[in-house]
Amino acid sequence: MLSVHLKQLRFKGFHGIHPEEKVAGAEFEINIDIHTSVKEVHHLSDTVDYVTVYELVKKRMATPTPLLETLAKEMAESILAQFSIVDSVDIQIDKINPPIAFFQGRVGISYQSKRP
Repeated sequence: MLSVHLKQLRFKGFHGIHPEEKVAGAEFEINIDIHTSVKEVHHLSDTVDYVTVYELVKKRMATPTPLLETLAKEMAESILAQFSIVDSVDIQIDKINPPIAFFQGRVGISYQSKRP
């Protein structure tokens, strides 16, 4: 099995249900683990091109969305659709400094999608 990882991707986005999130935006960190059954790689076409994955994520992050769960699901679906060799995708999205009074830290979600 081969896994491709994209770690600590940082984006500013306008995702969330609170009005201030739609105006000021927030910082997000994304980690993606992509799992395949590939045993040997000799060319880029034999594996998952992480540049293409990054572009898919970047494009999706540019569209404001109320729920992080929706973002993760749609990202995973895009990766599965783009790469037929992918067996499963794990995505973690953290919202850094969410708009919660007196809160320090981050909140986030994890989502896993497997090819049927």
